[in-house]
Amino acid sequence: ELVTKNDVDGVVIVHGTDTMEETAYFLSLVVKSKKPIVLVGAMRNADSMSADGPLNIFNAVSVAADKNAREKGALVVMNDEIHAAREVTKTNTTNVAAFASPNSGKIGTVNYGVINFYMAPLRKHTVASEFNIKDFKSFPRVDIIYGHAQDSGDLVDAAVQKGAKGIVVAGMGNGNLYPDTEAALAKASEAGVVVVRSSRTGSGSTSVSSEVDDAKLGFLTADNLNPQKARVLLMLALSKTSDKAKIQSFFATH
Repeated sequence: ELVTKNDVDGVVIVHGTDTMEETAYFLSLVVKSKKPIVLVGAMRNADSMSADGPLNIFNAVSVAADKNAREKGALVVMNDEIHAAREVTKTNTTNVAAFASPNSGKIGTVNYGVINFYMAPLRKHTVASEFNIKDFKSFPRVDIIYGHAQDSGDLVDAAVQKGAKGIVVAGMGNGNLYPDTEAALAKASEAGVVVVRSSRTGSGSTSVSSEVDDAKLGFLTADNLNPQKARVLLMLALSKTSDKAKIQSFFATH
């Protein structure tokens, strides 16, 4: 609603850092505006020694007011850095430098309001995205299953029984699966649940059919999205279609 107003040049959202990357990516996919949408938070409490919140907010407002921040989708501004919503993730529990973009790096810097952009996100977002917030009233259930040595398919079965329409796997290494879990996921896929392989490693792309026969098992891959962002995209995709080829194309373009 705010970005549709002529007297609004940009929006700053003060957000908790734990799920900020998911909200940023979601907004970047569904808000049809070229105006800057900047998410910002703090790693230290307001009454902490050397609290980082005030400067983060100052910098975030500066970015939102900068004409060069337009057409870059949602952004995250933390610790003097500007990150694209698709790429950024929280990498530390307490450090003020917790946010990073492991696969691509930050797209700019902001030093006491002085802004420099060096890159721009290329994947579809905002006005070019195939998703529009006006089209959604609810979203299908998508669960994340965390892969580890000697895991079982029990959690997969439980997710299916509880009505999951999609499952994202935070797989080991290149999205690899323990045999019991792979079998449960293959069964779920055959029953119509869309399964997307991602990785728990924190960076890198999940390759198609490298060590898992995706074509045979009916699995999709998340490109280089981490599990939590793959879940966001899969929720949106399943709201539009159940066609696996089309959903895979969303992961290749958004």
